[in-house]
Amino acid sequence: MKPVVSVTNIFSETALDRLRQRCEVVYNGSGVSLSASELKQRAAESDAMVTYLSDRIDSEVLDAGKKLKLVANYGAGFNNIDVACARENQVWVTNTPGVLHETTADLTWALILGIARAIVPADRYTRAGRFTGWQAKLFLGHDVYGKTLGVIGCGEIGRAVARRALGFDMKVLYCQRNRLPEEKEKRLNATYVPLERLLRESDFVTLHVPLTEETRYMIRAEQIAMMKSTAYLINTARGKVMDDRALVEALRKGMIAGAALDVFENEPDLTEGMTELDNILIPPHIGSASHATREVMANLVVDNVFDALDGTTPRTLVPGWNGG
Repeated sequence: MKPVVSVTNIFSETALDRLRQRCEVVYNGSGVSLSASELKQRAAESDAMVTYLSDRIDSEVLDAGKKLKLVANYGAGFNNIDVACARENQVWVTNTPGVLHETTADLTWALILGIARAIVPADRYTRAGRFTGWQAKLFLGHDVYGKTLGVIGCGEIGRAVARRALGFDMKVLYCQRNRLPEEKEKRLNATYVPLERLLRESDFVTLHVPLTEETRYMIRAEQIAMMKSTAYLINTARGKVMDDRALVEALRKGMIAGAALDVFENEPDLTEGMTELDNILIPPHIGSASHATREVMANLVVDNVFDALDGTTPRTLVPGWNGG
């Protein structure tokens, strides 16, 4: 009998065809996330599961997977999975790192430019038929060129964002647990600074950290209050690295100029008051959403599934699965 692979949400047709050549595929193509009971059922019948950030893969789901070998998350994040329990159950957990950083950096820059120049409100204004001709103070924004960019978390995505800042002749400040090698700092024209200095001096602050106990709610009211009143805050990392209620309050009071979020604290739910603000951009978690990148991600998922079914350690085990 063919091994059973459950795919819990919409997936690449090309990648599905690869899976179907070797496996019996149980596919949820509805676009609606499976319930907890449905996830337990899929785990019980599957040799491998392809999951999404919206799927909570907790101990109950994992314990139901008596023959489950792999949970392969379709994305770079994996905080939806109880990795410690999976390790105890000898279920491999994988994600899709190293293939979406350039696309996410592009989206980050779209948000930086979009919020600084009020692109979305200006577009709505024109569509509503309110544009009657050039005006000296119509939708005044802030310049990006020559300003200071603060990058919190200078991993693959953070560095890709910083590289793009070179074309805007920006000063780049960055902070993270460990300093980059001097050679990388020079290539990025980036200066390693404490978080407080980064917040106080940057015109644009962009978050690119994983969600860990150390980074959870690292940006709260206290940190936002350190920023310039003309500064912008961008989050394309994980929703719970920031207190969205504190952000909404700061935006209401004009403590900072604006914000752009691709991820949300209680995703997919938005924080109350967020949709009433014109000085915030809120796309629906589309950081890696390009045709090419999503195909590469899907095929990496399939590679991990085949590795696991062949008894080989999957190529992109998540950090922490081996206890590191």
